[in-house]
Amino acid sequence: MMSRDSMNSDAGTVMIVDDEAMVVGAIQGFLELETDHLVIPFTSPQAALERLAEESVHTIVADLMMPGLDGVEFLTRARELRPEATRILLTGYADKENAIRAINEAGLYQYLEKPWDNDALAFAIRNGVERSQLFRALTERMGELEAAHEELAGLRERWIHAFL
Repeated sequence: MMSRDSMNSDAGTVMIVDDEAMVVGAIQGFLELETDHLVIPFTSPQAALERLAEESVHTIVADLMMPGLDGVEFLTRARELRPEATRILLTGYADKENAIRAINEAGLYQYLEKPWDNDALAFAIRNGVERSQLFRALTERMGELEAAHEELAGLRERWIHAFL
């Protein structure tokens, strides 16, 4: 499958990762009906990581309890691959220890409990997409400023040599 840069999508790209196909389908269906986001669904965290290695997304929503690779581990690896992507953890097993672990290890943006409230989920995803877009724009601006700084430093150096 050919990869494309989803970060160019103004509406935002959202990856949903949950080992329960019914949960993935419910969130995907809701987002496709109620938002303009491009939704990339996965029931395998390993397959989702492979996709992230090829393609950028704005926001990742992952379940905490998944076989083989839990949500915190998945989001930690996702952070290494795509640090600009906003990470949201969805769980039916809310506890303080996992919340703290997720925040510290995965750089978690939001922690939502199952059953989720569609409005709260949509709000978190929309804010996550905006955060990711702003992060990318800032990174591009910083690159432009660094290039301009290097150009000015070179110009300054040439002027000094011309007048000395």
